[in-house]
Amino acid sequence: MGKFWLFAFILWQIIPKQAAVTFGGGVGINIGNAGGFWIGGGINTNTNNNPTPSNPSVSKLSTAYTALQAWKSAITDDPLGILETWVGPDVCSYKGVFCAGSQGAMPPFVSAIDLNHANLQGTLVKELSMLTDISILHLNSNRFHCTIPETFKYISSLQELDLSNNHFSGPFPTVVLYLPNLVYLDLRLNNLSGLLPDDLFNKRLDAIFLNNNRFEGELPQNLGNSPASVINLANNKFSGNIPVSFGLASYKLKEILLLNNQLTGCIPEGVGLFSEMQVFDVSRNSLMGRLPDTVSCLSDIEVLNLAHNKLSGELPDLACSLRSLMNLTVAYNFFSGFSQECHKLLFRNAGFISR
Repeated sequence: MGKFWLFAFILWQIIPKQAAVTFGGGVGINIGNAGGFWIGGGINTNTNNNPTPSNPSVSKLSTAYTALQAWKSAITDDPLGILETWVGPDVCSYKGVFCAGSQGAMPPFVSAIDLNHANLQGTLVKELSMLTDISILHLNSNRFHCTIPETFKYISSLQELDLSNNHFSGPFPTVVLYLPNLVYLDLRLNNLSGLLPDDLFNKRLDAIFLNNNRFEGELPQNLGNSPASVINLANNKFSGNIPVSFGLASYKLKEILLLNNQLTGCIPEGVGLFSEMQVFDVSRNSLMGRLPDTVSCLSDIEVLNLAHNKLSGELPDLACSLRSLMNLTVAYNFFSGFSQECHKLLFRNAGFISR
């Protein structure tokens, strides 16, 4: 669910037209002479250290130098030696830092930072808000902790924010709601807790990853308002019902994962209105009642996981005759029986699991 296509599109917009884009075994993008970038491949490990031409007098790079040096001072452990390249005013030659604008009329500026899998330990500093032109900030799989500075709201160009698999704590960082161009938000695998703000699902995000934290309370009633194509809230402590309005507003949702929470009540009828839904996983909750007939409208559904709940009644033909269904899991419920169509599914290569 990395949304690699979205990342590639954003980079295509911000890198100079002369930049070379190569494909093979992943997506490799060389940005001028500043080094290589591997989408989904972690930090930049290209050994070509020829710096992008820059002028220390250019105010944007001078500002970036101040911001990055302040951040470097707040990083207490760098086992891979990534920051050894963060020396001098030519920030475009820093490993993991990418610039744009150097080959056109526009002066160069820092457009992206990718330090995925760098195993850095430290905190984010308020000076990072000085990087107002940055579109991509990827810091997954590090050891950053504490909270996200409130000054992040001034990074108005930011489109992708990936802080997953770190040690951030505290409540949901509402500062991200003030980023006007944000479309990809990944905060999974942290220690965030408390309630989710309603405004999160009013924001024009395409991907929301909040799984594997310690969020709790009821799901916001406007959950279905989100225009996101992917929402992952799995492995938290959410309770109460899935909002009745779920499905009545959004139509783009392709994947929603609510597994391993403490949800109760019934699966709302509105779920069938997600005509483009491909993955619906509500397993390991305490949902009850019958499966709504509207599931027959999920014509694109590939994975339907209802396991480990308290659902009852007969599993209807409608659920087992979905044309795109590849995996239907209904184990550990109270279904009284399976329809003829569901029995046929047992003999197809469709991943039907019941116990």
